[in-house]
Amino acid sequence: MSITIIGAGLGGLVLARVLHRHGIAAAVYEAEPSPETRAQGGLLDIHDHNGRLALAAAGLTEQFRALILAGGQQYRVLGPDGTVRLDHTGAETDGRPEVERGALRAMLLDALPEGTVHWGHKATAVTALGDGRYEVRFAGGTTVTADLLIGADGAWSRVRPLLSPATPAYVGRSIVETCLLDADTRHPAAAAAVGGGSLFAPAPGKRIGAHRERGGTLHTYVTLAKPLDWFDAIDFTDRAAAAARLVQEFDGWAPELTALITDGDTPLVLRPLHRLPIGHRWDRRPGVSLLGDAAHLAPSNGEGANLAMLDGAGLAQALAAHPGDSEAALTAYERELFPRAAAVAEDDAGDASAEELIDFFTRPAPGSRR
Repeated sequence: MSITIIGAGLGGLVLARVLHRHGIAAAVYEAEPSPETRAQGGLLDIHDHNGRLALAAAGLTEQFRALILAGGQQYRVLGPDGTVRLDHTGAETDGRPEVERGALRAMLLDALPEGTVHWGHKATAVTALGDGRYEVRFAGGTTVTADLLIGADGAWSRVRPLLSPATPAYVGRSIVETCLLDADTRHPAAAAAVGGGSLFAPAPGKRIGAHRERGGTLHTYVTLAKPLDWFDAIDFTDRAAAAARLVQEFDGWAPELTALITDGDTPLVLRPLHRLPIGHRWDRRPGVSLLGDAAHLAPSNGEGANLAMLDGAGLAQALAAHPGDSEAALTAYERELFPRAAAVAEDDAGDASAEELIDFFTRPAPGSRR
């Protein structure tokens, strides 16, 4: 049986790795031409009740521990005037150690046999051939036939239409990212505001967030509840003008906070937020399933990458437990997937007040032992 995974994100790579540990081969097809094509985003907090379980199933716990960013569990909640509302010093025992997404992805790639990932294969169409087999067509005209097809291809999945008519809907807010480099030396006031880990400064309809990365970098996330056409009116290729427009939304805020927008050393990158319906599910169709954002895209709440990895591990374990019976494996996997994803999708702190955000951070996460 040929297992074809579309997408070399964290979920798809965990699936391939856990399958490999069980002696099951799989091929991963990824649109990016190489692992170095683009930056992989900032930090991820890897939770002990999902992400770390997946990495344990992948046999990579020790390698993961070597990637943990010292002090990354620290976080602060500030008011718009810079007043510290919550200052959590953090520890790995919190169950949410921080790692850089790119380093985590590289670790998973290194743990796969050479040639597992086929780079530069952007899926453009998927066709059912009957008998639970599918043909995937890639840009450029090449094709591959799959006996078992897994869509790990994110929000705009090409595989999902085989199972569901659902499409992602804009949630009414977007994130704009930038980075401040060598911040302790070049941007000391902003660096002091962020502290040793992460910063969250929320207000109704807006938020400034940031976290520390290796090498003294501060990674800023500006969240605004605005329609897409509001962002379309901003020329993000003109960094100074775009930053000036964004910072108007934070008039009167502490300068050490607004500096996280105006003083960035990298381009401003717009990331509109979308979601699939809460409780998204599909009827069982032979030979195909989904994981990660392709299955349960939700606004960023710290769980997306963790869930994708747990999806991948769970699917691989189900396939290993049902040799020769992929339908029994997919049924068992989806029976766990649907309620787990729905429960987490309800927990969205994207537009929370400072008080709600403090509660969000200090209460136990779903399924945790804290």
